[in-house]
Amino acid sequence: MEYLSDRIKSLSVSQTIAMAQKSNELKAKGIDIISLSLGEPDFNTPDYVKEAAKKAIDDNYSKYPPVPGYQDLREAISNKFRQENHIEYTPDQIIVSAGAKHSLINVILSIINPGDEVILLAPYWVSYYDQVAIAGGKPVIIEAKLDSDFKVSPAQIEEAITSRTRLIIFNSPSNPTGMVYSRDEMEKIAMVVAKHEGVFVLSDEIYEYIIFEGEHVSMASFDFMYDKVITINGVSKGYAMTGWRIGYIGAPIWIAKACNKLQGQFTSGVCSIAQRAALGALQGNGKSQKIMRDAFLRRRNLICNLLKEVEGMKVTIPQGAFYVMPDITCYLGKSDGEMKIKNSDDLALFLLDKAQVATVGGDSFGAPDCIRISYATSDDLLIEAVRRIKAALTILK
Repeated sequence: MEYLSDRIKSLSVSQTIAMAQKSNELKAKGIDIISLSLGEPDFNTPDYVKEAAKKAIDDNYSKYPPVPGYQDLREAISNKFRQENHIEYTPDQIIVSAGAKHSLINVILSIINPGDEVILLAPYWVSYYDQVAIAGGKPVIIEAKLDSDFKVSPAQIEEAITSRTRLIIFNSPSNPTGMVYSRDEMEKIAMVVAKHEGVFVLSDEIYEYIIFEGEHVSMASFDFMYDKVITINGVSKGYAMTGWRIGYIGAPIWIAKACNKLQGQFTSGVCSIAQRAALGALQGNGKSQKIMRDAFLRRRNLICNLLKEVEGMKVTIPQGAFYVMPDITCYLGKSDGEMKIKNSDDLALFLLDKAQVATVGGDSFGAPDCIRISYATSDDLLIEAVRRIKAALTILK
């Protein structure tokens, strides 16, 4: 008999990871699967970053690192925040963790009590919901639809805030939609939040380098919001370092100290070699970021043009990241004679089975009318994937 905690019983499996696992299982059986499910750049880590890691091994960085991260890495992150984001975080306000996902749960567990409300802007990244639930918080969902470019309004946020609201999780550029809030849109939202004592913003900015139009604006860069914002970032997406697992927070000192305390009991300091690689990334020339951004822009244009030719799909053009989230409402309720498409997860499974293309259903993102497609793969594979999707969908009646 299994004696599992109620906490783990109620926890959902990450659908992005689950779909990736299903894809890998089918590939292992020799089935030609095109995976458009994981949010992972298909580029290799830049050579200068790998050299920094090799040097760290030769320099014997093999002892326990400080819990919040090496001092010189935190200084480099502090400098990055100052120069690129116009935010003044001292090294003591920065905590280095095992990926941005780890940074997020550190913050949530540090400031959310059971019953506290956390506002999520749907479509939202899959793990936000369950991380809030792990802390005993109550997710409060604000929905944004395709016709509003998947953006919520200040009025929606104002209406959702109650006396129990403690946190709003904000993500721009967005996973899963790729939308980007403008400076004006963000400032109007910030002005709403600023009026409410005890309400904080967790700003997930992991995709900041992948923007195709406009500029990246950090929520904490508004002076009147500085004390109310925790900024999350990392090296995974901007430097093709997903496997190195380095994320970080910049936060008011009391939150940074709380995360340091929590991390000291959970993981201690994260991998010493990965930290030295991250330092190399932050001290690099940034050329790799431009190469990746240009490639993602080309792929965005390619896949959006292709998806527009798929009958029934509605597409809004993402301004950043490497995802597109087409509305697939017209296929709900249809069947191929064997399987009825009741929701977006069903459609994702249908496409995996009939088209051998892995996508992710929108239900776990709070967007049941959509599927998420990652275009972090080659042009040829994107062309072939959409061809297969288009052919498979013609079966549904």
